[in-house]
Amino acid sequence: MIKGIITPTITVFDQDQKIDFKATEEHIENLIKGGVNGILFLGSIGEFFAMTSAEKKKLISFAVKTVNKRVPVLVGTGGTAAEDVIELTNFAGAEGADGAAVITPYFFQFNQQTLYNYYSHIAQNTDLDLYIYNFPARSGVNISPETVFELARDYDNIVGIKDTMDTISHTRELIQQVKKPLEKDFAVYSGFDEYFLPNLLNGGDGLIGGLSNLAPGLFADFYSSYQKGDFNKIKELVNKINLMMDIYSISDPFFPAIKKAVSISGSNLNAVCKEPVGLLTDEQIMNIKKVLEKVK
Repeated sequence: MIKGIITPTITVFDQDQKIDFKATEEHIENLIKGGVNGILFLGSIGEFFAMTSAEKKKLISFAVKTVNKRVPVLVGTGGTAAEDVIELTNFAGAEGADGAAVITPYFFQFNQQTLYNYYSHIAQNTDLDLYIYNFPARSGVNISPETVFELARDYDNIVGIKDTMDTISHTRELIQQVKKPLEKDFAVYSGFDEYFLPNLLNGGDGLIGGLSNLAPGLFADFYSSYQKGDFNKIKELVNKINLMMDIYSISDPFFPAIKKAVSISGSNLNAVCKEPVGLLTDEQIMNIKKVLEKVK
């Protein structure tokens, strides 16, 4: 089981919106050097929704080879067509990925039985470890703790969940109603950076949060301080994380601001996003700089 901080990495593109493999490699090295405990490719921040299947496969192959088992590699393989999800998940497994994060199907707000059927079908057709990705603000549906428990109980390869909800209550329910009663390891991660500490305090396993793209060392230091019980240090780092949370509200969607913040923080990567997301305004860039200045 992966514990601690898993970075849902940005996907680096060049000016032509093609994957910039050199800059991607540099970013991967920065994350590993910073001390993250795992990397998730093709998550929401990774712009999976704007990439073709061919692009995704090229990135998966490159990512697994570049990371070279130094940390676990998870891959976002979710989509609306279950057969496409299965195909990409099996591709990721064959390439050497350690697991797949599968977002709840979106567009139609499926009921809990249909969500169970969806994940059941995927779990039956892949051997790779699966992590449910719950992000109701984007998918339009919230998978219940009861449904998660049934899936984790019935399928050995459903091993965790990323719970991206702007409340600790739902995550706490998952820990109490799914993680603790199960007779197997089951990981519960928060999807918002500010819930890293309450996740751990409630018995969860850590964070899959975007801000570690720009401050991997800070989050690694935070997790190390938690393990040591150094709450004076934790308090200092929590204050910095809380300040950085303002970056999420600078752009809508949020990932262009995250990507620009990484670029400003010392990386030489282009902060280019896939269509139809445009460039940030000068005011937005200035606001990002102001947040980063506060965190120093």
